[in-house]
Amino acid sequence: MPEGSGSTLLRPLTRMNFIVEVTGKNASAAFTEVSGIEATVDMIEFRQGNSNSLAPIKIPGLVKYGNVTLKMGYTLNSGFSQWIRDCVSATRGAAPMADVKIQLVDISETGVTQVSETVGQGGAVWVLKNAWVQQYTAPELSSTGGDAVAIESVQLVYESLQMPGEAEGGAGA
Repeated sequence: MPEGSGSTLLRPLTRMNFIVEVTGKNASAAFTEVSGIEATVDMIEFRQGNSNSLAPIKIPGLVKYGNVTLKMGYTLNSGFSQWIRDCVSATRGAAPMADVKIQLVDISETGVTQVSETVGQGGAVWVLKNAWVQQYTAPELSSTGGDAVAIESVQLVYESLQMPGEAEGGAGA
């Protein structure tokens, strides 16, 4: 478990490959799948009125970030679950935005989770700045599933992205 999180991480009976921490919320959880971490730069085309060329000039525009989907086996981590509830509650005020750190972890053959050495060097950590939960999907409830793990899904939106190896407050902040 990452240092400083201060909470006990409860896992379902599957291997997890990502640890997600919510800054300032004492919330962390293990996830089997993280998808949608992306940044796209809009392209702006224009043509000056006095240009002899019929081809437009292309310049970079706004940077946009995709929604991140996290899939996890159902856990009892109360801090992470509470943050989800706070974000999707119909009675809340402003969305409780927080920085969300997604950390790639190694699972050894003995089953002990060890954070990759590259994590400490910023090599396997993505930080979603000012993130909040846009969508929560509960596990499929079916008594015919046998030994299937109940999978929850959470979709996050965020304002900017700090990519692996990027210094705090870098270009993505």
